[in-house]
Amino acid sequence: MATERGRRAAVLGSPIAHSLSPVLHRAAYGELGLVDWTYDLFDVDEAALPGFLEGLGPEWAGLSLTMPLKRAVIPLLDEISETAASVDAVNTVVFTEDGRRVGDNTDIPGMIAALREHGIEQVESAAILGAGATASSALAALARICTGEVVAYVRSQARAAEMRQWGERLDVEVRTADWADAEQALSAPLVIATTPAGATDALSAAVPERPATLFDVLYDPWPTALAARWSMYGGAVVSGLDLLVHQAVLQVEQMTGRSPAPLAAMRKAGEHALEGR
Repeated sequence: MATERGRRAAVLGSPIAHSLSPVLHRAAYGELGLVDWTYDLFDVDEAALPGFLEGLGPEWAGLSLTMPLKRAVIPLLDEISETAASVDAVNTVVFTEDGRRVGDNTDIPGMIAALREHGIEQVESAAILGAGATASSALAALARICTGEVVAYVRSQARAAEMRQWGERLDVEVRTADWADAEQALSAPLVIATTPAGATDALSAAVPERPATLFDVLYDPWPTALAARWSMYGGAVVSGLDLLVHQAVLQVEQMTGRSPAPLAAMRKAGEHALEGR
C-alpha cells in the first residue's frame, strides 16, 4: 500500500476491549514515521461486519480481525491468500488502491517466525493441547516444520474428528488422544497449548525434568502455571505475546508497504502494556 498521509487501520472483533493490537501497530507507526496513520479498535460482531465494511472510505489501509470474524469475513472479500484458505480463517484484510479487499492469515507464518526466533526450525513430532480455531492454525504451521506425527489432545470425539479432518486437509499426520491423557503431551519435542486461560494449569505438576519447547498461545495473564513450571525446569517457552507481535509485524508490513516492521519496538510496547494491566 502507498503510505500517503491520513491512512487508517483498526482491529475488529467482539469482545475487543482487551486487544493489544492498537498498542503494537501504533508503536510501529511511531518507529516508521507514519505520524498521520491511526489504528483503532471497534467492537463488531458477525451481524454488523458487512455494514461496517461497506461504510469504510478510501483512507482505510487495512483491518486486523479476531474472533468471531475470521471466517465470517471470507464471503465479503474479493480474494484470500492460500495461507488463509488452508484454514478457512482470515485475520488480516488489506484494501488495495483499486478498492479490492484482500484477506490473509498472518497467524500461521507468525507462529513459524516466533518458533524460529527461539531456534525451532524443524521438529520430528509435536503435541497440540486443544482443538479450537487456534489449533487448526497450529496444525498449518506444523505442516511446514514437523516431519512426523502430531498428537492432538482433545475433550470430545467431535473435536477429535475435526482435528483429524484438518490433518488430512493440511497433509499432517494427526493422531488424537483424550484430554485425560494430556500429561503425555509434555514429553513431546514441541508442545503447543491452544486452550483458554486455566485449562492447562493442572498439567503443570506433570512437567518432565527436562522439558523441550512449549508454545503457549496465551499472553494475559502471563506466565501461565504451565509456562512458569516449564521455565523453572529449564525448558524453552514461546509465549502468546511472541505470536501476537510476529503476526502483527506481518500485518504492519502488508498494510503500510514498509518492511521490515520494527519488531523490537512493537514487542517492548506490548510488554509495557501488559505490565500495566
